[in-house]
Amino acid sequence: MEPAVLGGKLASSLVAPLVKKLFATNGPGAGLVDRPVRLTHLVAFRGEQRTLGEKDVRRLAGRLVGDSLDSPGEPPFPRDETEAVTDALTARLLALGDLDMDDVQAVGLGHGELAARLRRQASAAGAGVGLSADAGYFLDSATEWACLHILEFFTRRSTFVARTLVAQTRGQAELIAKVDELITRVPRPDARDTAFERRYLPYVAEQHNRITIYGIDLRDSPDRWPLEVAYLSLEATAAEERAALPGEYAETERTVRLPAEDALLTHDRVLLRGDAGSGKTTLVQWLAVTAARDGDRVPYVLPLRTLVRAGTLPAPAAFLTAVGCPLTPPEGWAERVLSTGRGLILVDGLDEIPAAERHRTRDWLLALIRAFPGNRWLLTSRPTAVRPDWLATEGFRELALTPMRRPDVTTFVRRWHAAADAPAYEAKLLDALRTKRDLARLATNPLMCGLICALHRERRGYLPTGRKELYDAALTMLLARRDRERGMEAVELSEEAQLELLQRLAYALVLSGRTEMEVETAEGIVERALPSVASAAGQGDAATVLRALVLRSGLLRRPAEGVLEFVHRTFQDYLGARYAVEEGHLDVIAGRANDTQWEDVIRMAVAHARPGERAVLLRRLLAEDTPRLTLLALACLEHATALDPTVRAEVEARAAQLIPPGSKEDGKALAEAGPLVLELLPGPEGLTDAEAHGVTVAASLLAEQERVGAMALLRRFRDHAALDVRRQLVGTWERFEAREYAVEVLDHLDRTDLFLSCATEEQRAALADMRPWSHLELRGSGSVSGAIGSVRDPDRVEALHIADDAEVTDLGGLSAFGSLSRLQLLNCGSARGLGGLSALPLRELVIAEVGVLSGLRELHSISVLSLGQTLPGSRLTDSLPLSAPLEFLFLGRGTTTGTGLRGLSHWSTLKALSLALTTQLTAGDWAEIARLPVLTGLYLNATLFPDRLGPMPELPGITDLALAAFQGDEDVSALAIRLPGVRHVGISTTVGARFDTARFAALFPDAEVTLDER
Repeated sequence: MEPAVLGGKLASSLVAPLVKKLFATNGPGAGLVDRPVRLTHLVAFRGEQRTLGEKDVRRLAGRLVGDSLDSPGEPPFPRDETEAVTDALTARLLALGDLDMDDVQAVGLGHGELAARLRRQASAAGAGVGLSADAGYFLDSATEWACLHILEFFTRRSTFVARTLVAQTRGQAELIAKVDELITRVPRPDARDTAFERRYLPYVAEQHNRITIYGIDLRDSPDRWPLEVAYLSLEATAAEERAALPGEYAETERTVRLPAEDALLTHDRVLLRGDAGSGKTTLVQWLAVTAARDGDRVPYVLPLRTLVRAGTLPAPAAFLTAVGCPLTPPEGWAERVLSTGRGLILVDGLDEIPAAERHRTRDWLLALIRAFPGNRWLLTSRPTAVRPDWLATEGFRELALTPMRRPDVTTFVRRWHAAADAPAYEAKLLDALRTKRDLARLATNPLMCGLICALHRERRGYLPTGRKELYDAALTMLLARRDRERGMEAVELSEEAQLELLQRLAYALVLSGRTEMEVETAEGIVERALPSVASAAGQGDAATVLRALVLRSGLLRRPAEGVLEFVHRTFQDYLGARYAVEEGHLDVIAGRANDTQWEDVIRMAVAHARPGERAVLLRRLLAEDTPRLTLLALACLEHATALDPTVRAEVEARAAQLIPPGSKEDGKALAEAGPLVLELLPGPEGLTDAEAHGVTVAASLLAEQERVGAMALLRRFRDHAALDVRRQLVGTWERFEAREYAVEVLDHLDRTDLFLSCATEEQRAALADMRPWSHLELRGSGSVSGAIGSVRDPDRVEALHIADDAEVTDLGGLSAFGSLSRLQLLNCGSARGLGGLSALPLRELVIAEVGVLSGLRELHSISVLSLGQTLPGSRLTDSLPLSAPLEFLFLGRGTTTGTGLRGLSHWSTLKALSLALTTQLTAGDWAEIARLPVLTGLYLNATLFPDRLGPMPELPGITDLALAAFQGDEDVSALAIRLPGVRHVGISTTVGARFDTARFAALFPDAEVTLDER
């Protein structure tokens, strides 16, 4: 029944008599209803008694229900539900007696919330269950009308006004105090900005909370699903280079792994790389939705393919207009958001714009960052679109989305089949993915997994092999759909006609280097093609045919008004390559080989080409004589089923010049060619240490795609003596099943100078299956407790590095490692009780970001100490071990904020002092240093230049000088004068910095100058 009709049935004329029976009249009220019912006795609130029993209330409720049914017009609900509705209304009115509140609180709630509480109270007892929709609407409306009159009665009670004034006075006093406190702490935001953000943030959350799960829409299922249901958390990695802290083992590079959605938690600027279909755009949507819902950041989703169409990249004021947001913000709102550092700017698709536009985009992005510091920035791109250090100087951390691992694929398959309501096919597909090598190699990203799931269901368990065959089958599946045209113009296009038109559109986009085109441009392409596509020519004009193509093919979409694009870049490249081969444009394809955007096009062109054409293309790639194109030719062999054997042999011979890889970087480059490389990589026999390292790097990276083959190759290197090779074998542990890799590879390694890093529960459990390790690195929450129970022989552990363990509290538990001489604690915020380690033979200790430093004074055996957090007290002697024979001391940023270097001269045994302070050294600090009798080594971080050295005196005893994290333009001339006895100068640079040591050699003519470039 319509709400207007229902309201008429429940007018005051029907409700008022019922409420009159419940209450007696008394006093003037607050005017909540036009014709107030005068009441005196409160039915159920505390302190007063009911005047009616349950039978009386039911009789009155029955009268209200009956009168509503007998009133003129359509009955509000079916008459056969009269008794059930009467029972439910009675239960709700009687529930008034069970609510624990007074009349002032009830009026404060309002009649709507009071009705809701009565409804919940009665529903908990089962009242109203099983009613029809109309009966339910009537019951809710009757309850609200009754509550409106009940609240009118409350306002007439003699005590109501006085009690209300008291409550208001107390509430106002509390509110005034809170507002005063808030005003003193937080500047008052612009009211218009706040009001707009209340509209904008829900809009962003709703706009981006839908993603396409490819293939689900093939059989009467929606093609867009809630993001929180479909989102799959993928992993991102970063190779971070850093100088080891004193007390750490030398580790020039470390692979950091983290959930992709956590990319911006520790770094405000991130360049995220990922292959086509790897989930970059989905991650952008997830970050936008979560930020909008949390409200801590204001997200802007800026797809570059959309922005560059306008010619001029937008200023902040035009962000929303540029992406088609219908909301109009207050003037200057975007700048105010960014100026206060509240923005989350998500710039998507650097690879989807022409190379010529990328420098302009970089300038635009950097101008925004410099104008509005303090915000968070994420830029996404395909891996090879720009060079690795493209934004390194601006502080961007580079992360790469990793291919989906087996657990990720399993999770995706299960969610897909649940969403598609196809449980019968789930187990069969999971079995196929585990046993069929070619199929498993293809399931590396959400796009391909979705297509495989859809094909498997559509073909009732049959799947093609090979990338080309999979795309062919996927296209046939997508283009054969017909149910999408319901309610649309009936235009019949054959699969062949659709392919012909689609590949022409794709080739036009490939040639332009874009992923979007104007609809008018697309119509022009279709119009020129119609005369040669007979089955489409009679279906209407170009606009009609293009509209049908968008509706039916499943491969095109309109991201904005007047714009057209393929649902994914992969389809564009595949179809564009097909058309180029059909038209004989091999010269065009080969001529674009140096453009990284054409890599997939070239691979697919080899797949589509005839054997003779494949030979021509591959020879053109080899003729360029560059490592990348030689590897590209090698990668193309995967798709060259039939090929002149001399050409295949030439490609493999040229690739042999790159195999074995001569370095770690060469190994990374080789891995980009795909798992085929595993068949060409040699074992350790006859390789140099650098070549062996390069081979293990390549095999480690390829483990994501071909675990069995990678394991077989890495196993051959388990007896290698080189430290870099052994570190690589340890570092790739997480790419394999923990116990299997531990038994097959790790347990055979030479342990000398080698740390075993354990980051998962499975890895810690695998410790029990291996011979004892003397050097252990434990990462992540629960790592310490898990390791203590898993280490086979704790007394064999001599060095222990613990990082990121939020669960470790009492460090006294480490006393189980009775031979521990080196301990490193990083980012263990709850750790305390260093005094409990006093019985251990500790010689080296590294501490940064632990809970409490109490007990440090009790560690009397320490000779090497590195600190990276603020020290308590006013002097170093207040917190450092007084009797320890310190020979080396490192003080990091912020450590001496309260202490300075006061008391440093107490440790007369100090031979080396390393400083990375952010506060200026005083004359008193230098006096403490000068009083150290055997100090010969001084290590200074770039943070101390040019102004924080302060009044540095001459220190003739210093013979070794180390300068860390240098860019190369720092002024160190003062050091040459004040350190006349220096005989060795060691310089380590920041990542990417390059400079000549000649200037330093001139400043220190009697010293040997060495350079460590990162």
